[in-house]
Amino acid sequence: MSGRFSILYSDDSLLVIDKPAGVLSIPDRYDPRAPVASEMLEAEYGHLYPVHRIDKDTTGVLVYARSESAHRLLNDQFASHLVIKQYLALVKGEPLEERWTVDVPLRADGDRLHRTVVDASHGKAACTRFQVLERFRGFALVLALPETGRTHQIRVHLAASGLPLVADPLYGDGEPLLLSRIKRGWRGDSFEERPLIARTALHAWKISFIHPDDLLLPASDRRVLEIEAPEPRDFRAATAQLRKLR
Repeated sequence: MSGRFSILYSDDSLLVIDKPAGVLSIPDRYDPRAPVASEMLEAEYGHLYPVHRIDKDTTGVLVYARSESAHRLLNDQFASHLVIKQYLALVKGEPLEERWTVDVPLRADGDRLHRTVVDASHGKAACTRFQVLERFRGFALVLALPETGRTHQIRVHLAASGLPLVADPLYGDGEPLLLSRIKRGWRGDSFEERPLIARTALHAWKISFIHPDDLLLPASDRRVLEIEAPEPRDFRAATAQLRKLR
């Protein structure tokens, strides 16, 4: 643990953290006062080079390079779609299929709310595969496998599927998940009730890539890293309650 971050992997070339909700991956001009993970870690780990990003309220695996060469080689893997990313998404609604793919172009900063929008004419190619992991009454736990890395891609593609993320303020209703709203006959104190989950219900669960130090080695000698971030407490609490109500 380094301050508020769990370190999932570290060596001279890489730093992989389990990012909590409420922290930016890199500085954001729309949210200049929010804490930034890279800035909080650099006193201990030196300059960090971002190779991808996850949203402020998304938790989970976040990779930084610790050298220019590692940064370049990791960027090459991302650009070539060799990095496998897996996300857990808690969605509002009941999927019609067990597996589906959304392949629609997206344009970032497409409206006055700075949202990403579907734009067949001017958008960039974006593809996400989805798989239902668990079904609940009115909700589902979904595995998201993005094949491209557009801003808010998973959030927009789920909303386009009619399955917005729980508590997503931009692409859903933004309402926190409350036990009082999903449990019949709930008799708690509404003034003291705490949400099961109150932020966008998306978790960067796993990432897999070739260690940048090994890319020049024969394929048989290369280390493939698969790094996993455990589900955060609010995610576990929400799914545990939903299981009881099936």
